[in-house]
Formats: sequence, structure tokens, C-alpha cells
Amino acid sequence: MAVYGYARVSTTRQATEGESLDVQRRMVEGWCHMHGHALDDVFIEEGVSGSVPLADRPQGAAMLARLKKGDTIIAAKLDRLFRSALDALQMVEDLKRRGASLVLLDLGSDIANNGMSKLFLTIAAAFAEAERDRIRERISNVKADQKARNRYLGGTPPFGWIVGDDGDLVEVPEQQAAIRRMVELKQAGQSLRAIADAMKAGGFDLSHVGVKKIVNAALGRASDRDAA
Repeated sequence: MAVYGYARVSTTRQATEGESLDVQRRMVEGWCHMHGHALDDVFIEEGVSGSVPLADRPQGAAMLARLKKGDTIIAAKLDRLFRSALDALQMVEDLKRRGASLVLLDLGSDIANNGMSKLFLTIAAAFAEAERDRIRERISNVKADQKARNRYLGGTPPFGWIVGDDGDLVEVPEQQAAIRRMVELKQAGQSLRAIADAMKAGGFDLSHVGVKKIVNAALGRASDRDAA
């Protein structure tokens, strides 16, 4: 029987703080020592989201490829392996068919071959999935609020703005005038390429694709102001 440990973090920060890889590995090693098992290998998954199914993760796939009948997988917590209830249940059924065991230390026993543990896994995985959805919703709400307040969200600032010292987007007068001119030309029936040529003549090196993006964004902002 081979015993494999599995540890995962989704961000670089998590690798050294909180549920770090070292903490997870020590928990797995402690379980093996307590139960008299040799730990054959530990598969370390760094920078991979829990929303990615275990079989689609690089180290998860490698671990499953080595798994044989009688082997055991150990992870510190349910959410290190799964965040989707469906993925959890499908994987548990797969392990059961293969004659392998799954030990989640926060649940306390062999999940794949224990009826009550499997029931609890179903509930816990569903809660983990719901929490992930809530996190995504909170992030989306924060970004929407920042966008509404003209806060800089990262990446290259849009044409017409620069990032101020306080993190706000600050209008660039010359570029704002160019945006208004592009909108006027578009509304007058000019083609995107013709508008791009006009902008280049005025000192703004924009492609027709860039013009389309800028004009659409400007019209979208105007629509939002009208709706408000």
C-alpha cells in the first residue's frame, strides 16, 4: 500500500501564510506517523485554484496516475482537494471503484469507504462551493464599486486617463478631447479606419480596433449617465 499526501495553495501569499504548504505537509506527516504508515510521496500544487477539478490539476493528475488498489490519499482539509461538490462526489466514487482510500484530516476518516463520512463530505463540499461563489460575488461587487467610483483596477489605464497619486483615474485633457472627436466622427458615419487615420494625423497612434474600443466605452459611459 502506498500513501500519498496532497497539498495545495491557490496564491503565492498562501504558500507562506495561513494554510501554507509546509503546514499542510506537516499535518499529513503527523497522521502517517500516528498511524504507523510510511509517506511515499507528497504532491504539491502551488498557485492552482480549488475550482479546477483535481484530475485537471498538474500534480493532482500525476497523483491519480500513480494510484493503485489499496493506496491512500491524505489531505489536510476538504477544500485543499475540492471546492465543487460534484467534483468531490465524482472523485470519491472513482476512488471507491479503484479500491483506494481518501483521508481528509478535517473530516477525520476514510471518506471513500465510509457511508457517514461520505454523507458529511457531500454537505461540506456543498458549503465549500457556496463559499467560493460568495467570494467571487464579493470580488465582483468590489470591482463594480471601484469602477463606478472611477478607481483604477490594474493593468494599462484606458485611453483618456492616467493613474493619480491616490489611485484614482485622472482625465488627460488632450486625450479626452480626442475621445469626444472620435465619438463625433463615428456618429457622423465615419469608418473606424478613417477615424484612426484622423487620430494619427492629430498625434494619437491608434488602430481601428483601439478606436472601436474607445468609442464603445465612451458611448457606454454616456448611456450610464443618462440612465442615472
